[in-house]
Amino acid sequence: MDDAYSVQTTAAETADDDGPERLMALKDADTFLVADGWGDLKGGADGLFDHDTRLLSRLVMTVGLVRPSRLSSGVSQDNVYFTCHSTNRPLPPMGGRSAPAGVLHIERRRFVWARRLFERVRIVNHGIEDVLLPLAFDFAADFADIFQVRGTPRARRGVTEPPTQDGRRVTFRYRGLDAVERSSCLAFSEPPARLTDSRAEFMFSLPKGRRCDLYIECGPDRCDTPDEVRFRLNALQARLAMRARRRRGASIRGPRSPRFNDWLDQSRADVALLTTDLPTGPYPYAGVPWFSTPFGRDGIITAWQMLWLDPSLAKGVLTYLAMRQATETSAFQDSAPGKIMHETRGGEMSALGEVPFGLYYGGVDTTCLFVALAGAYARRTGDLDLIRRLWPNLLAATGWMINHGDINGDGLISYQRGAESGLSNQGWKDSEDSIFHVDGRFPKGPIALLEVQGYAFAAWQAMADLAALLGEGRQAEWADRAETVRALVEDRYWMEDEQFYAIALDGDGAQCRAIGSNAGHLLFSGLPSRERAHQVTRRMLGAEFRSGWGLRTLARGQARFNPMSYHNGSVWPHDTVMAAAGMARYGERRAVALLLGEIYAAASHFHLRLPELFCGFEQAPGEPPIAYPVACLPQAWAAGSVFLMLQAALGVRIDAIEGVIEVENPILPAGIERLNVTNLSVGASRVDLAFQQMDSHTAVIPRRRAGPVSVRTIR
Repeated sequence: MDDAYSVQTTAAETADDDGPERLMALKDADTFLVADGWGDLKGGADGLFDHDTRLLSRLVMTVGLVRPSRLSSGVSQDNVYFTCHSTNRPLPPMGGRSAPAGVLHIERRRFVWARRLFERVRIVNHGIEDVLLPLAFDFAADFADIFQVRGTPRARRGVTEPPTQDGRRVTFRYRGLDAVERSSCLAFSEPPARLTDSRAEFMFSLPKGRRCDLYIECGPDRCDTPDEVRFRLNALQARLAMRARRRRGASIRGPRSPRFNDWLDQSRADVALLTTDLPTGPYPYAGVPWFSTPFGRDGIITAWQMLWLDPSLAKGVLTYLAMRQATETSAFQDSAPGKIMHETRGGEMSALGEVPFGLYYGGVDTTCLFVALAGAYARRTGDLDLIRRLWPNLLAATGWMINHGDINGDGLISYQRGAESGLSNQGWKDSEDSIFHVDGRFPKGPIALLEVQGYAFAAWQAMADLAALLGEGRQAEWADRAETVRALVEDRYWMEDEQFYAIALDGDGAQCRAIGSNAGHLLFSGLPSRERAHQVTRRMLGAEFRSGWGLRTLARGQARFNPMSYHNGSVWPHDTVMAAAGMARYGERRAVALLLGEIYAAASHFHLRLPELFCGFEQAPGEPPIAYPVACLPQAWAAGSVFLMLQAALGVRIDAIEGVIEVENPILPAGIERLNVTNLSVGASRVDLAFQQMDSHTAVIPRRRAGPVSVRTIR
């Protein structure tokens, strides 16, 4: 991100056998929880958040005045439950007796549902004597805006009221500078022996062989008294809702590789976790904790990754973004008529305009991607009714591309922020130092990014295709615009001496000759000539880009290369996968299989959950990839990456208009002899596909076909 809004905070680190503590995330709709491996909230990124406001900033459990000894913890594979198993350290003497360490099994089990945190603390006495158990919780609610938590300073804050109590619950209230009153409530199923504004103390008498349960709830407004019935009923609803999201669309399995299947399951569960069912349809939020909100670019790319399996995400994304399309010009919001939203936020700082992200349009690529996704969705589904409803939005988006996106009037899409409060770089690499000349100098604006021209090319092609399908009259005009962009990019961005494309053009039209992964996105759009695409592929598969865990965002040896940076040498899974899918367009299927193996190896070291990014250090024998300290985990387009990568490797193209599935030169990942794709929709038809390794090639076998759909193999 731009330095003004970059993540400055880090999670409170806790000594553990595995090093710094890994944070655990739960989410439902616009509410999410981030806690450490004990389930505690201790500061930094920790907290229970609702609509970009932290409702609970501290919740630390102690047993006998100390933290229990953790046995294990984690989030269930379906992302519904967090569970921590721990045991007691020696308890202090009570009535002349003390309990030794390791006689109590302590389980914290929690989930987030309907804007609330539900938790059960279950303690079982496995000792040979009765135990007097002192249990305590320290808590606080700071109502910090998500940007405060990230590290953006504020000169002033609103008024925090003193907490109030009523025996088993504490209510916190805050009146923001935006005149909005925010409240949260923390409630216990049992009345504490002592309850203050920041601490609840319990004393349980636990006979040998017996257990006790304590239920806790926290959320906005007043809490009902928590109990077992509420916990079970809400848990059932949370699990059923998650199951419904996970089962949308087709599924893909590798029956002889449980570990590979676990990666697929975890990735699908992460996409489901981040997907919120809005009135306009399902929308994948970008990531937890920093980007748990609709983002235009992230939502579009995640929907594109999932399009061949689950088109409902693309429909929801297109419908939501059309509703939020700009109609006015605002320098503060970086908006202009027809432009598609970059980000929306619901916190106090956004409402006050302290940050511009309440409804912000400072993404130069989102509008082009919106149009291109609409074209891909129409071909994938045959749903021309939606395209007809969106047609005015698509026309407005192309109007922005012509009238506002082409700032220099040279036929290229460029950007320059409207106000100092906005993002200085407005492509997907939006950190302040991500775009530069070969000597490291920052370019003057407006800047025309390489990959954005590829998105524009795809958008013009999509409009030409949609015009033909709808019987509109501008098909030739839009096809001509696509070819004009192609010619401009080939002429102005290609560096013959480097056999590669420049990362951008500056405001004077000079090439920013840094060598970056942006060219991989250009391959994804299909713009380059076949010869140049192969040149780009060869270089991107070389050691300067390949870390052994995927592709670096910047080639090693460039002026600002830093494998620990956000965008200048790190590895972003979605970036690697966009490049791989682009290579596949030009027949480079073995390159896709190679990169898929590297990304899979990285996922194996991250508990089968790919983070937003990780460091770009070269792979060392026997050592894992190095984590980026404040990466979102999970992140939508990282989770969706495996599905686009598999589509690229299998060479699958679905055309519901023609009622055909094309499979071109499929190749299976190394070590995977068979993959099954089930319940694949093509219009109203359904089909299962079985991919089987046969000596030197991969065969595809249609199964359980329902409806008029044909499967065509191309070799």
